Amino acid sequence: MKKYMLDMKVTENKDLHDNYCLLKITSDKTLPEALPGQFVQALVDRSPTTFLRRPISINYIDKKSNELWLLIQKVGDGTHAMATYKPGDSMNLLLPLGNGFTIPGSKEENLLLIGGGVGTAPMLFLGACLKEKGFKPVFLLGARSEKDLMQLDDFQQFGTVYMTTEDGSCGEKGYVTNHSVLTNIQFNKIYTCGPKPMMQAVARYASANHIACEVSLENMMACGMGACLCCVENTRNGHVCVCTEGPVFNIDKLTWQI
Repeated sequence: MKKYMLDMKVTENKDLHDNYCLLKITSDKTLPEALPGQFVQALVDRSPTTFLRRPISINYIDKKSNELWLLIQKVGDGTHAMATYKPGDSMNLLLPLGNGFTIPGSKEENLLLIGGGVGTAPMLFLGACLKEKGFKPVFLLGARSEKDLMQLDDFQQFGTVYMTTEDGSCGEKGYVTNHSVLTNIQFNKIYTCGPKPMMQAVARYASANHIACEVSLENMMACGMGACLCCVENTRNGHVCVCTEGPVFNIDKLTWQI
């Protein structure tokens, strides 16, 4: 898939949480086609300590308004600087990068999309694309507490939403792998993104129940083009760069103890 370097403008910066904001960005040109699961590399020009671009998952693409959405978790100088952008501010992006999730051929399949923390970001775009293809996806979103669950109204546009919180303040109490939906519905495929321990637990569940599963890895990335080798992951086919061979992998290709 062809890659682009685009100067884009912020149309909205919405605070979702103390640690998260949603940036909506547009371009004078029609946004390039992108797959759910792909990401962008954003140049941060407001942070003197941030020399490399920051990888951000594509949260959603609104074709009608020609907007790209990025869910930003404020974890370092670069992302804190991005959280200060205002409408009209300029951003330079490399996109779309990496590979995407696999869309099944049969509309009869039951598909479960599991996201935790900022890992819910690519699940929204994936759910939108699945609905457009005629599927009825089920979302399972995990968080520490109710205030950490984000974009619920957006998710509910594209499928049925279930939730878990560690403190029981919303949805079922516990972790995503303990939710009752896993026993009430027989799923044919699971997609997941979030903290590595969560993804490994989901992968173990999927493997034990013979369910196809794809995970979106969040390894540290610097270049996004496979040159710096800082995002290397060990797979059954050897070491690969997550930014080019991933970030989406079938769990059968990983060396996780599942």
